[in-house]
Amino acid sequence: MSRYTDLTPRMKPVSPRRSSIVSVLDVGTSKVVCLIARLEPAGDSDLLRGRTHRAQIIGIGHQRSRGLKAGAVVDLDAAEQSIRQAVDAAERMARVEIRSVIVSTTGGRLGSRSLSAEVGLRGESVSSGDINRAFGAASVNAVMPQRTILHALETGFSLDGARGIRDPQGMIGRKLGVDMHVVTSDEYAVRNLMLAVERCHLEVEAVVAGPYAAGLSVLVDDEAEMGVAVVDFGAGTTSVGVFHGGALVHTDAVAVGGNHITMDIARGFTTTLSHAERLKTLYGSTIASASDDRETIAVESVDDEDRNAVHHVPKSHLVRVIKPRVEEILEFVRDRLNAAGLGGVMNRRIVLTGGTAQLLGMPDLARRILSKQVRVGRPLGVQGLPDAMKGPAFAATIGLLVYPQVAGLERFEPVEGSYLATGTDGYLHRMGRWLKESF
Repeated sequence: MSRYTDLTPRMKPVSPRRSSIVSVLDVGTSKVVCLIARLEPAGDSDLLRGRTHRAQIIGIGHQRSRGLKAGAVVDLDAAEQSIRQAVDAAERMARVEIRSVIVSTTGGRLGSRSLSAEVGLRGESVSSGDINRAFGAASVNAVMPQRTILHALETGFSLDGARGIRDPQGMIGRKLGVDMHVVTSDEYAVRNLMLAVERCHLEVEAVVAGPYAAGLSVLVDDEAEMGVAVVDFGAGTTSVGVFHGGALVHTDAVAVGGNHITMDIARGFTTTLSHAERLKTLYGSTIASASDDRETIAVESVDDEDRNAVHHVPKSHLVRVIKPRVEEILEFVRDRLNAAGLGGVMNRRIVLTGGTAQLLGMPDLARRILSKQVRVGRPLGVQGLPDAMKGPAFAATIGLLVYPQVAGLERFEPVEGSYLATGTDGYLHRMGRWLKESF
């Protein structure tokens, strides 16, 4: 295994033959969601072959998010209160007390690095030691100043130049090569998020990049194998996870999201943010129809001369405000993928997730700008979800329940004291970690 410093906590994978209770926390710009689920061992599935367990939701807490901007904590006390309320609601529903959570993040300027290395074999066949040496050689330059590593994933092996090998152990050759994908985030953005969680007397088991979680939730194996980009439209950020060969191969994010559309509506119609959000949710669309000029919508004005008056405006005006901003976001995604040399993925498939993906006409606009093959992704393979949580807005949240089943794919081995410090690592916290790791 690779040995890194400045890591987020590493989670031990759940046993495929044992049931367990898992708690997850999605701390976003617009909402904080806490889910408690029971993972039960499941049989093979042709649709979701990578999953070892079936998730049954037993507790749900859903609160409006406060204290976050663009996915990052800007008010620690407000963020802590939102987390406490969501966790408390989930605990009451599940009738259990949770001690630790898996947390998602989209803030901190998510980024990717592709690493590779080649080592000579010490024997005729590839051993586990050879594989570990290859990962160690690939990760020599993984750590960057002011960045922390969220994920380190193997994307492929080669043997004597022959690529596309899934598991080289036991194979015969002279040189073993490995390719890795490392997902990073700004160190202090992650530390502040962990601090907000730990102030609620919860231990952070793992920090998962939002687009990775979304992909785990909505993709079937064939999509991840052939190549697909998951575009997660959050409130404060739009993040992208590219999957190919069954693995996450690229991650990126832009600090523009659904809240910017809401701000545009509030400014364009001189109304409050809450009413602008309502207009977006009820009438928002990215495509114009012939009836839009005839159909009117009621807008609550906040003009000084006519405070709290209601005006009726054509629906076409709302489309003209929303469409340019959505086009800008999609063009950002297109340009970032092209700059990363992944424009070819857009000739395959795009899956849209996140609350903004529910805007009417969003797939059509994405087909015009990104790819001809576009669909809206919804969570797969989870039982006990209320209807309100079965849409794309909760894809990343549900993906956190899948993460424990794939945590064993992470290819790092932290050294002593390498975990991120948040200032709360006192005696009780360290004792709790020792008990957890020892028993």
